[in-house]
Amino acid sequence: MKKLLLLGALVTSSSVFATNNLSLQFNSDECQVEFKNDVMITPDHLQITTAQQSKWTINDTGDVLRDGQLISLTSMQQDAMRDYADSLRVQLPKVANIALEGVKIAGVALNEVSNALELSSLDSIGTVLDQLHIEINETFYQDGAFVMGKQTFDQFGNNFDKQFEDRIESAVQGAMMESIGSILMAIGSEMTSSNGDMSSFEQRMEDMGQAIEEKVEKQARVIESQADQLCDQFETIAQTEQQLSQNIPEFSGYALFNTQLN
Repeated sequence: MKKLLLLGALVTSSSVFATNNLSLQFNSDECQVEFKNDVMITPDHLQITTAQQSKWTINDTGDVLRDGQLISLTSMQQDAMRDYADSLRVQLPKVANIALEGVKIAGVALNEVSNALELSSLDSIGTVLDQLHIEINETFYQDGAFVMGKQTFDQFGNNFDKQFEDRIESAVQGAMMESIGSILMAIGSEMTSSNGDMSSFEQRMEDMGQAIEEKVEKQARVIESQADQLCDQFETIAQTEQQLSQNIPEFSGYALFNTQLN
């Protein structure tokens, strides 16, 4: 019976990650940041697009264009825009990295359970994790560019955690049904070798499940810390955007972040 409970560690792992994944929305009491516009980053340029489809482009030479028209800036303003673009290039892809790390956590739990129970029927869960990995990459990386914005960000934050947990739990249930024969055989073998005393076997399985849960929770806390640090970076970028809007009036309306949440 404890062997069945150990498989439930995978469900626990998905719940642990789903809880922390909510930080990806960066819209909570702890992190007052939300996206306002869309951004596309390529090796050649960074482009911000508003809901009205107006575009602000910073290219790799430092030139700035609004809707294709070159904006005349002082050298100091141009340097400020270049620094701003560099910070976005560094910080924004970390959102995708955090999500990918979360999927990796579930993979750790999967391997632990599979090795502990000597099961091969957890392949379906591995397939789900592979699919999630692909979906994350396809959400943020499109046609050689990193893309992120209000619509993408909101949909990903609101849907991914629920989809993740539901899909993992469904795969776990399927794996348990596929494994029931080998599980019953193992329990029968244990009962025979222990003359019907299952206490040591149950304790071993319970300890194993606890160890897996603790390992998953430890890694989930690391991801939560990364998300908190990223939120701080986003808040700093939001402050930079406010300064840019003051110093470069043409930039007003193109800021990515809004920190004035009600």
